[in-house]
Amino acid sequence: MATTPASAGQDRIVAPERVNSERLLLWTLLVVYIFNFLDRQIVSILAEPIKNDLGLSDTQLGLLTGLAFALFYVSLGIPIARYADRPKSNRVGLISLSLVLWSGMTAASGFAQNFTQLLLARVGVGVGEAGCTPAAHSLISDAVPLSRRASAIAFYGLGIPIGGLLGHVIGGFLGDTLGWRRAFLAVGLPGVVLAAFVWFALRDPRRGAIATALRAQAAPVARISMREAFGELLGSRAFIYLAIAGGFVAFLGYGKGVWASIYFIRSHGLSLTQVGLWLGLVAGLSGLFGTWLGGWIADRYGRTDKRHMLTAPAIGMTVAAPMLFMAYSAADWRVALALLAIPSVLNSLYYGPTYALAQQLVAPQARAMATAVMLFAQNLIGLGLGPLFFGMLSDFFKPMAGAASVQWVLFGAAWMGLIPALFFWLASRRLNTELAAKATLT
Repeated sequence: MATTPASAGQDRIVAPERVNSERLLLWTLLVVYIFNFLDRQIVSILAEPIKNDLGLSDTQLGLLTGLAFALFYVSLGIPIARYADRPKSNRVGLISLSLVLWSGMTAASGFAQNFTQLLLARVGVGVGEAGCTPAAHSLISDAVPLSRRASAIAFYGLGIPIGGLLGHVIGGFLGDTLGWRRAFLAVGLPGVVLAAFVWFALRDPRRGAIATALRAQAAPVARISMREAFGELLGSRAFIYLAIAGGFVAFLGYGKGVWASIYFIRSHGLSLTQVGLWLGLVAGLSGLFGTWLGGWIADRYGRTDKRHMLTAPAIGMTVAAPMLFMAYSAADWRVALALLAIPSVLNSLYYGPTYALAQQLVAPQARAMATAVMLFAQNLIGLGLGPLFFGMLSDFFKPMAGAASVQWVLFGAAWMGLIPALFFWLASRRLNTELAAKATLT
């Protein structure tokens, strides 16, 4: 698809008087994404006391921690992304409103008296969070040059390990000291205050007098239809491979995230506070470093050969598989945690290059849609089915394995990491050809 000179030139909105500094934008969006993942993942560390209090099965826990959130998250993600791709949309306002909604529903989770009420609260969190990342990625792509975009999106992606770390540490501590209900309240309410800051501190570069003047001077950028947007995505074999790989990464990541916590409680006898602190620190700090490193490697080595943007994720996930198996086999919980550190780094290398490439493989008018489709794959397959499938397997193995049923599930999950590694490699083989063809069209 041909684009106009305005979109082909600098590929972002540039104004002589910038309302947002790049640093303010990136740091603010990072904090928003930290809250996003904190509110999403705190239910994982609180899963065991919730189960005991409400009398739930492992399958119901998997539904609460995954599918209930994911179904509504992915269902609303694409139409919201269509709004975010509109030239006159207010992406900052969208992020602020979404933050209010998911924070309020997180707090409401603390009032649930049964499975159905808690399920509906988690659905509300999914509805709210659907409006965050597609709009955020679109904002970043407008504000950051192509040469630094993988690093910038990886910086935003640091919200995943930081939010996960805080969810484990804060959730475990509050769950032990105040109970799981007050833990939900304590982490949900501050998000409303953050939403007000986002609203007043940031401005969408598409809006205001400067942006209007720039649009008037430039050739008009045609809005593409839903069908054309999907045609952009489905016409890219590399994008399809990336979506499959990302979906499997999330399937394993979310599944292991929920059930590794439960594994350390059931198999090693750790308390909520211990699991939250130690597993949160290991997974959080390792993921933090791995996410940053993946973006840096992609920008550094992908300049001369685009294939190398995905070399680190492909190799990393291959090497991580046997290391995870050894970690889940360890008899001592300290050894298990130590062995989890390196694979946690390696499994986090994918975020920056994957989402940066998703933005590059489509026209600028379909960027938020590209992110939404990636999130659809990651959250429906990953968050929706990962914890639920692992929970069903645990219930299936329980008559044979007893308390070790979760450990059996994690053994299989370790080796399944080879699947996304394969698809990252397949995508890398297509990058030079597809990105060169896209450049000739712009």
